[in-house]
Amino acid sequence: MKNTFILIFSLLLSLTSFGQSSKVVKTEIKVYGNCGMCKARIQKALDRTGIKTASWDAKTKNLSVVYNSDKLTELEIHKFIAEVGHDTDKAKAKDEVYAKLPFCCLYRDHDHSGMEDGDHR
Repeated sequence: MKNTFILIFSLLLSLTSFGQSSKVVKTEIKVYGNCGMCKARIQKALDRTGIKTASWDAKTKNLSVVYNSDKLTELEIHKFIAEVGHDTDKAKAKDEVYAKLPFCCLYRDHDHSGMEDGDHR
């Protein structure tokens, strides 16, 4: 009888905690930038509670993010990125923040073709 009670109690507890589990979401976001410095800046901006992983690819401009949607929204992620100077499809960086980026990171008006990733002017 005692074992049955423990089993039922454990089952109820697991069902209760299952209903309260957080929602983990994976999304891809287009983020504009050029180099390894951009990658470090973008990923550092997303080093916060609620974001499990964030990885940006400089060639494809795709950011892969895994986050807890109970703690933040996808739009907030876009805003975090824009706050450090990088545009997304849903949030544009303020011009004054963008202008402070190193030359190699300026993606809006400059042609960086032929520059190496370590070429910081």
